[in-house]
Amino acid sequence: MYKRQALNRIVRRKPSAGAREVHAVKGVSFTAYRGEAIGLIGSNGSGKSTLLKAIAGLLPAERGKVYTDGQPSLLGVNAALMNDLTGEKNVMLGGLAMGMSREQIRERYQDIVDFSGINEKGDFITLPMRTYSSGMAARLRFSIAAAKDHDVLMIDEALATGDRAFQKRSEARIRELRKEAGTVFLVSHNNKSIRDTCDRVLWLERGELLMDGPTDEVVRAYEKETAR
Repeated sequence: MYKRQALNRIVRRKPSAGAREVHAVKGVSFTAYRGEAIGLIGSNGSGKSTLLKAIAGLLPAERGKVYTDGQPSLLGVNAALMNDLTGEKNVMLGGLAMGMSREQIRERYQDIVDFSGINEKGDFITLPMRTYSSGMAARLRFSIAAAKDHDVLMIDEALATGDRAFQKRSEARIRELRKEAGTVFLVSHNNKSIRDTCDRVLWLERGELLMDGPTDEVVRAYEKETAR
């Protein structure tokens, strides 16, 4: 009984008079279509990552609705893999988590490893993830996610990791995902990656949508503003 009363007090508790509400994303509305690659740009704290999490269903919207036709998948550079397990086992776990069968993972395993490039200087795929650099771990995460065809794939800064050769492979794979009727969202501070990958861009600032349009037009406006 006492636990129930305590829970009721917590649920009914109102914000204190001195509390200030902060909306990470506010009043953002747009429609994305199959086959589109959409870049999200804006300064740090503008709401880009929060918007992706809302689309993926990881953050409930206080107001408004998110409608998706298909299963959204969010790939973030900070997405957790099991540090004490080998890269090999993480490939299996990551594939299963995305809904792939063991047979599908085994068929694509070598392609995943080759795409990530983490074995170019040694047999790192057999070592625990805790021995990887942050760039190696991020490349493996992207490679696992990119091995599956997605209805909606959201990538948070993944292309900022790795060398130019890996970035080119990543950009090419995103174009393939688009051709396979998927929709891709890319958050990046690298405007060249946005230009090379996306045909449409959303510019967010302070949680609000400032501009939505063709990539070159929006990125030019953003660069002009940030150069002031």
